[in-house]
Amino acid sequence: MILELADIRVQPEKQEEFDAAIQRGVEQVIAKAKGFCGYKINKGIESPGRYLLMIFWETLENHTVDFRGSPAFQEWRAIVGPYFLAPPAVEHFTLLAKSS
Repeated sequence: MILELADIRVQPEKQEEFDAAIQRGVEQVIAKAKGFCGYKINKGIESPGRYLLMIFWETLENHTVDFRGSPAFQEWRAIVGPYFLAPPAVEHFTLLAKSS
């Protein structure tokens, strides 16, 4: 399993709208993508305009090729993109260890 981590910064006055938009975008668009395995969204406490979106994929290609190369990616960006202060920083991770 692959973890996609997107570090997102949004316009301060638009946080409440973004809270709804990001959930809607994941549930209505990304959740239907090939290889999607689940997600988490965390919102900053010290930096309330900062969000960490964690999406779990079966393979790296499910995100980088299947989803990003599909029309669904443009649909996703249309929902959340207007709120971004800058393009999100996105990286991928594999699990090294975890607690039980």
